[in-house]
Amino acid sequence: MKTFTYLFYYLSICLLISCTSKKQDDTELVLEDSAEKEDYRLIWSEEFNIDGKPDTSSWSYEHGFVRNEELQWYQSENATCKDGMLVITAKEEKIPNPKFTEDSNNWKENRAFANYTSASLNTRGKMNFKYGLVEVKAKIDTTMGMWPAIWTLGESKGWPSNGEVDIMEFYRSDSTAVIMANAAWGDHWTKVIWDSQETPLNHFLKKDTDWAEKFHIWKMDWTENYIKLFLDDELLNEIDLTKSLNGDGYNPFHQPHYLLLNLAIGSNGGDPSESTFPRKYWVDYVRVYAKE
Repeated sequence: MKTFTYLFYYLSICLLISCTSKKQDDTELVLEDSAEKEDYRLIWSEEFNIDGKPDTSSWSYEHGFVRNEELQWYQSENATCKDGMLVITAKEEKIPNPKFTEDSNNWKENRAFANYTSASLNTRGKMNFKYGLVEVKAKIDTTMGMWPAIWTLGESKGWPSNGEVDIMEFYRSDSTAVIMANAAWGDHWTKVIWDSQETPLNHFLKKDTDWAEKFHIWKMDWTENYIKLFLDDELLNEIDLTKSLNGDGYNPFHQPHYLLLNLAIGSNGGDPSESTFPRKYWVDYVRVYAKE
């Protein structure tokens, strides 16, 4: 009985030491993460920790044919939350276009059907921010025809005068798969000013052949003077905001912006006709920090 008591005591001490060590390790990880943002505070986050549709108090949807003569029909049905992540699913399915007009010159009207569906979510009117850090952890689909994006638009004025920041775009540029980091502004859609940086996908695949199968962190660091765009802490582009003026002198990057997450099909994404469906774009979290 005495031997058993000593044995029990010994095992208890070992377990306590083990638990204490793990707690210290976890604390160190938290402190290290916090140290990177010691001058910032979290002001908004979406962790997608629900099952079902994304929170409508934070997210709205685009519907139908929207931009760039893309092939997909946007609908809310293609966005869902599962296992703590947002999943945007691109499907090959035929959807009738209720605005179809056979002799129209408008591409949104002269297509009788859409052959693909997907989803585009945004926080317009529900969450906006001015300056700070944005971090998005996501796994993108690099299949031919896919055009996933993380981006922002200014709350005031029409495009491009409102300003656009492409934290991440993946598409085909002259048939080469690239990761884009951009900003756009200007007075009219025919006179858009772009500050763009293309990084070939192969740049990342050379470092890790399984890159496309993993989650990565895209970050936007936004101040009054610059916007820096990162992928896994690698700087992809820096936009000088002392030069981002529209013709009337208005700087669209000195106003609040809102976020968009979408998976487009076709257009700059390439031809999806040989790709298998469904395709998926996974977003683990979106976090916005403000400077203290």
